[in-house]
Amino acid sequence: ENSPPKSVTITSHMGKQELFSFFSDNGINYDNIDHPEVFTVDAMMPYLTNIKGAIGKNLFLKDKKTKALYLLTANHDREVKLNDVAKAVGAKELRFADTELMYEKLGVREGCVTPFALVNDKANDVTLLVDKLLVSGDVETVSFHPLVNTATTTISSKDFN
Repeated sequence: ENSPPKSVTITSHMGKQELFSFFSDNGINYDNIDHPEVFTVDAMMPYLTNIKGAIGKNLFLKDKKTKALYLLTANHDREVKLNDVAKAVGAKELRFADTELMYEKLGVREGCVTPFALVNDKANDVTLLVDKLLVSGDVETVSFHPLVNTATTTISSKDFN
């Protein structure tokens, strides 16, 4: 019998090129910068010196008690206190969700989490929590990884909303 092991889930997640096609199909203009693989915002910033607007950092979180999933997106220099975020969303305790769950729900690996990955959350299991700066109109553009951590993609704040 040729079935995959029970621990393997077969899914069809969008990748970078499919994301760009999605943007084009939906009238979303974007600019993309390819750069070496990065796993932290600090490691990414030297490659983005010409980017204007907000550059996002993203955390994939899980409520310890209810198992609710959250994707927190904030400006790269915003200090994030998980206890404050937990209180704001009514969670008892937020923790980083594991990478297997992140791949299952969002189709991205460690270092690649991005609000763009919500295109892969077909069941709407993940709640997006957004830094006000990114949606207030105070910045013209927002930049995130396009489902991989070897590039950064910029779209208008209006399109992000």
